[in-house]
Amino acid sequence: MFARRMAWSLCLLLLTALTATAADSNVALKLRTRAESKPASGRFNAVTKDETWDATKTAFIVCDMWDLHHCLNAVKRGTEMAPRMNEVLKNARERGAIIIHAPSSCMETYKEHPARLRAQKTPKSAKLPDEIGKWCYRIPSEEQGKYPIDQTDGGEDDDPAEHAAWAKKLADMGRNPKAPWKSQTGLLTIDGDKDFISDSGEEIWSILEQQGRPNVVLLGVHTNMCVLGRPFGLRQLSKNGKHVVLMRDMTDTMYNPERAPFVSHFTGTDLIVEHIEKWVCPTITSDQWIGGKPFVFASDKRPHVVAVILEKEYRTNETVPTFALKSLGKTCKVSYVFGDEGNWNSFPGIEVLNEADVMLLSVRRQVMPPQQMAIIRKFIEGGKPVVGIRTASHAFSLRGAQPPEGLVAWETFDADVFGGNYSNHYGAGPNVTVKVAEDAAQHPILSGVDVAKLQGTGSLYVVSPLAKSTKPLLIGTFDNKPSEPIAWTNQTKFGGKAFYTSFGHIGEFEQEPFNKMLSNAVQWALSK
Repeated sequence: MFARRMAWSLCLLLLTALTATAADSNVALKLRTRAESKPASGRFNAVTKDETWDATKTAFIVCDMWDLHHCLNAVKRGTEMAPRMNEVLKNARERGAIIIHAPSSCMETYKEHPARLRAQKTPKSAKLPDEIGKWCYRIPSEEQGKYPIDQTDGGEDDDPAEHAAWAKKLADMGRNPKAPWKSQTGLLTIDGDKDFISDSGEEIWSILEQQGRPNVVLLGVHTNMCVLGRPFGLRQLSKNGKHVVLMRDMTDTMYNPERAPFVSHFTGTDLIVEHIEKWVCPTITSDQWIGGKPFVFASDKRPHVVAVILEKEYRTNETVPTFALKSLGKTCKVSYVFGDEGNWNSFPGIEVLNEADVMLLSVRRQVMPPQQMAIIRKFIEGGKPVVGIRTASHAFSLRGAQPPEGLVAWETFDADVFGGNYSNHYGAGPNVTVKVAEDAAQHPILSGVDVAKLQGTGSLYVVSPLAKSTKPLLIGTFDNKPSEPIAWTNQTKFGGKAFYTSFGHIGEFEQEPFNKMLSNAVQWALSK
């Protein structure tokens, strides 16, 4: 009897261990892609799809995390990122994923390494895709979009003097200053008993097939070059049927902010990630695999601006992104939420507002599902700042009408947030003339704004009287009608900062003073 009980207990322990192992191998992920708000519109929302990946059917490919690089800033960023990456690889290995280290052009260093020999001994796949051994510079889906950055100079973002000193140091070390890498960085562990080392597309494809790994995570550098284009990169794996994702916080770009679109280095990375999500494959972040928070470079101090856009009259779905790239791209991280143009009462991806530091709003008379409105309310009622243009004064108002079933309005939004009192607008006619409001000339939002060159090209909104909590900045006059405030600040009902302007017509975005004022307003809203 005792023996039977012991045997039964051992069986239970074994079953429990096996169950725990199986559970540990399953990882809940949120795969992010970009979906057009309307076919062929060129406007994309970030959307996520929940998936559970089995680590025992997953491979991680570490792309070109070299020991040294010709770009000093690239070395610094790679060194900063590597410890977090090593945590990811350790966790993935323990869960049952395989790790393929791919430091290109460094195989001689590893010719006797067990992980290199393991890769070489892998049987060649009987179904090698055509040209899997070659670089891939573009796949057909990318033809639908425009490549977002100019990297024709190689993407180095070093200070010239520092770069020259770095090149000399590399030469003094006996390294080729243009291609100094000889191995993978020592900050990443290579497990000789489990891992693989290869820079061959054919070898890596064969490893994935032989090991039964349909799921692949790419991480490493540089996203706009090697991670995308290598024979084992995102393009090749995506077009040939692997379920591949980029771990977007475990990567970097080769992008020089002195080249188009003249944004910060980190915004350049964001633009490449967006391109990948639109046309190549989904992305994930490291915290989804190991917990904590996504990795952010220490020097990436950009505040996060989220633009929420849906109106049919003024084409702000075109003018706001153009403005933001030019005026905010050097200093801010900018995300967009475009209303679903197939379902005018939905804002896919509005969850990104949970990460925002300021909301830039251009919406006209929309109602939405309660769970989406709750995200907007949480942001504003939490005291976060809002910058509104034109129709934002009546963003969520149906003029008191009952919303359709399952949707909610915010009729008092104008008064609650902007301290405004929008009631109508004057008709078309002469351009609106503008003057500075009393005691407003020194306000930081008007700094550098040539008000004398600013004209309203749309109808003048009737917004008086404003709440006492507001501070008028600009006054507009139309024909012989009473003057109206056209730009002001407010402390919201919930204690946050707000700026509003009734400008926002397409003709106003063509004027540099308006763009300067709007850029200043965002910076003012972000200031403490």
